[in-house]
Amino acid sequence: MAVIGRVVSWIARSAAGRRALRYGVTALAILLFLLALRRSGERAGRLVEKLETMEKANDVQRRMLAAVARRPRSRGELAQRLRGGRF
Repeated sequence: MAVIGRVVSWIARSAAGRRALRYGVTALAILLFLLALRRSGERAGRLVEKLETMEKANDVQRRMLAAVARRPRSRGELAQRLRGGRF
């Protein structure tokens, strides 16, 4: 405990200690900023991936709905399509 007290008092009294503290705090702030930037980049990447997946799923669903809209409504209509070669 006494060692910590001496180190803190040395930092507070000496100009070199205050300078070292200033550089240390600056380096810590830059490090924290870079870590936060990396984290937000990872989050953005996950959101982009999720958006791409949703777009693919919506495209598949849209094509399925279009196919349902073109389907024959009855057996008679199905038979006509098969006879006409349009199926």
